[in-house]
Amino acid sequence: MAGVSQRTLNPKEKLVLAALRRRGKPASAYDLIGDLKPEGVKAPPTVYRALGRLIEDGLVHRLESLNAFVACTHDHAHDAVAFAVCDECGSVSEFDVPQVAKVFGKWASSEQFNLRHTTMELRGCCSACAMGGQS
Repeated sequence: MAGVSQRTLNPKEKLVLAALRRRGKPASAYDLIGDLKPEGVKAPPTVYRALGRLIEDGLVHRLESLNAFVACTHDHAHDAVAFAVCDECGSVSEFDVPQVAKVFGKWASSEQFNLRHTTMELRGCCSACAMGGQS
């Protein structure tokens, strides 16, 4: 399983995480509420609480530029993570950037800045969409 959680998830967290994984692309909290209504999840605070805990556990990431959430796709320490977001199809690829983490960590140390995490978002066009546009 991707992510770094050692904690047992509660039933709502399991539902939210499963819904994100089923979607396979970024989803807003309200998208998730819509997906989870059949399971009895209807209140935004329920979903936001679950998302907050899943983010703390390293199982979900928030994409600031989209105001959306994605399930973590692989194991990593989350020192620095990057997302390539396709503006055409909405696909998201997650990857680690240890070199950037090192540079930012060095800067933070020199500035006595308490760096909690680094997230980068690259926006562009994925290879599938680029190939489709060459017809």
